[in-house]
Amino acid sequence: MDYSRYELTLVQWLESLAAGAGLAGVMSYVCYRSWIVFFVLLIPAAVIAPSCLREFWKKKRLRQLEIQFKETIQILSSSLSAGLSVENAIVSARRELELMYGPKGMMCRELAHMVQQMNMNRPVEELMTDFAMRSGLEEVDHFARIFQIAKRSGGQLVPIIRHTVQVMDDRYQVKEEIRTLTASKQFEQKVMNVMPILMIIYIDSTSPGFFDVMYTTTAGRLIMTVCLAVYLLACWLAKRILNISVA
Repeated sequence: MDYSRYELTLVQWLESLAAGAGLAGVMSYVCYRSWIVFFVLLIPAAVIAPSCLREFWKKKRLRQLEIQFKETIQILSSSLSAGLSVENAIVSARRELELMYGPKGMMCRELAHMVQQMNMNRPVEELMTDFAMRSGLEEVDHFARIFQIAKRSGGQLVPIIRHTVQVMDDRYQVKEEIRTLTASKQFEQKVMNVMPILMIIYIDSTSPGFFDVMYTTTAGRLIMTVCLAVYLLACWLAKRILNISVA
């Protein structure tokens, strides 16, 4: 599996199209009150929504892969410390991961593939490098490079992997702390994203006709278009600000 790409299922396609249609409907009602604008906005929404949701589901899958990989190298470190060879440690890690995530877990399938390829006399470091290229995770790429150098140079593999595991665990803890600290801000961002829409709907329902001038005149439509552009820009900037990465 190439984890850098995500193929949507039929259900996910329908969900994304429904989300795009709903967004187009809300924007056209709040900003223009026009069926023509709804169908005009529906086309780009139908194109953008699957891409946005595809990126969301891909990041979610990569996060799960990152967690499972962290568990995998911890098991490998323990097995190697117990005196097992790298090949036997991978077989042992596969069995333990199947108890945790089931045989369909991402790392379970990857380790099953590695075991199959090792039986065909493919080097372990080559399999690790192949997995790192497909994973799209920086942690996996670093581990594969370190593992390849240690294996080929005949260095002390156990302390090297143990140190690598510790470094990766520290990075993961920092990421989790960042997610925890920004969770409330992300919730506030979602609330602020819907507040302008809710305010317009509330005012329009309590004071009918208050916004009629914005929907029936050319100047009003231009103002609403500018407001929509500013609103979308603000949503994009808020998302970018809260997207914190760990180097």
